[in-house]
Amino acid sequence: MASTLEDPLYYLHNFRQVLHWLGQRYADLLAPDETQFIQQFDSLPQASQALLVRMVMRKGTHFRASKLNYLEIGCPHAATVPLRALGWVDGQCPLAFEELFALLQKGELLAAFTPWISQPKGKKADWLEGLAAQFSEPRSFASWCPDLSDTLYSLTVMDLCDRLRLMFFGNLHQDWSEFVLADLGIYTYEKVDICSESRGLRTRADVQGYLFLHQCQQAFESGAALEEVLAQVAALHTDNPWLEKRRAKLLFQLGQYCERSAELALAEQIYRTCAYPGARARLIRVLERQEDYAQAMALASAAQQAPESAAEAQHLLRVIPRLRRKLGEPRLPALKPREVTRLDLELVLPQPLMSVEHCVLAHLSEPDGPVHYVENGLINSLFGLLCWDVIFAPLPGAFFHPFQRGPADLHSEDFHQRRAPLFAACFEQLRDDRYKAVIRQRYAEKWGIQSPFVFWNLLSEALLEQALDCLPAEHLRYWFERLLLDIRANRTGMPDLIQFWPAQKRYRMIEVKGPGDRLQDNQLRWLAFCGENQMPVTVCYVRWAEQAA
Repeated sequence: MASTLEDPLYYLHNFRQVLHWLGQRYADLLAPDETQFIQQFDSLPQASQALLVRMVMRKGTHFRASKLNYLEIGCPHAATVPLRALGWVDGQCPLAFEELFALLQKGELLAAFTPWISQPKGKKADWLEGLAAQFSEPRSFASWCPDLSDTLYSLTVMDLCDRLRLMFFGNLHQDWSEFVLADLGIYTYEKVDICSESRGLRTRADVQGYLFLHQCQQAFESGAALEEVLAQVAALHTDNPWLEKRRAKLLFQLGQYCERSAELALAEQIYRTCAYPGARARLIRVLERQEDYAQAMALASAAQQAPESAAEAQHLLRVIPRLRRKLGEPRLPALKPREVTRLDLELVLPQPLMSVEHCVLAHLSEPDGPVHYVENGLINSLFGLLCWDVIFAPLPGAFFHPFQRGPADLHSEDFHQRRAPLFAACFEQLRDDRYKAVIRQRYAEKWGIQSPFVFWNLLSEALLEQALDCLPAEHLRYWFERLLLDIRANRTGMPDLIQFWPAQKRYRMIEVKGPGDRLQDNQLRWLAFCGENQMPVTVCYVRWAEQAA
């Protein structure tokens, strides 16, 4: 890629790269207008290409010529001539008043609309409602502001360019700034061999399905009628498992909205057809809120026989006793909770204020027993370094563009299964000291490269060495295997602090709770897991000295 520091047309080279990439890998998916766009773009003068890309990469679709000043492009009016001839840029686009309002400065609004502004000395934002009520018909920029010596150019191909961006990235949350951030070295990505067959969207139906769900999501977030959005989402049928998960996630969000709005019958209907993780637990909750305790108990009992995750199993331990009580059934013997080492501290409230975790860190740290604030960062990072080559293995469908922080199937149910032999070979290195050499080498070679697991801003060389010296390989294996059971759920909830005693090659993890704070479900699961595997962990409860009785 071209360097932003060396070539003022770096953005144009990057856009051309995207078009070339799409032409190579997505030719069979491109609609006729997309194919034509790519072909016609190549025939444009360089200045016109550059101006179009500048507009595509900026926010919005309307641009005043006075704001399109780029030395490498020159006169924006001349550069738009071929673009207007193709219909990609419009110089007479009708504007709603709200669009015009966003384009004009306060002084320009005063000059054009003073008779209709009741408080000229007020804030610009305060004028919008009153003015918009008086000017409801769209007009061209020149008609709105005949006295302004400026021209407005409106981009008409933004939707088309968004479709191209979607095909390249496989999503719409990444945008053209990825190129700039990579060029500047702000983000560095692992170089993965991407075969020509690897792509995020496999058919045109996938492209249309993604855009359809995106429109449904936007409609829902903008307050569209819930029944209409629900009917649209339910109407989508796809054989793409990844797209079906996106559909299920949106259904889950609709169900949660119905719960919050007390539309319980509709929430029940949604959850019954939703395969997103957690939907069954929400359905049990909705049935209970509707006082349909028998159905709720039947579903909870079935779920207890085959829980979808540790989180659901934990949830059922609270739900089932409550449902039995409401059904008049006898209480089950209470399970004795596993004991966790407890530490109570009374500390002076620091000045200046700092987090309770850092207060405990400062209090417990000693020369021979340093304490680090790591939360979820350390264990995830050690896993990410040891298993780097597995995580970035070029499996079909895992990587399809150069700006991926991790594999596309990271949270899929078969992520581990598809790579089982590779992970097994990685974990085999934990049987001797080979894993230490591998982790140190990856830390040196891969430092700063984006990873879904490695926290570079946290992982200093000193912390890494202390961890390798004090954390038993057996404990690392336990942690890593639990991560792979459910990456989305198990990569969080780990204790806040870790203390090492390098001379004795031992450690303890410390979960910190300030006044009024309590253990969250994912933290309880991690504490239970550590207890089951004899990992030293302490829960530290803090109260401030001035709050003491």
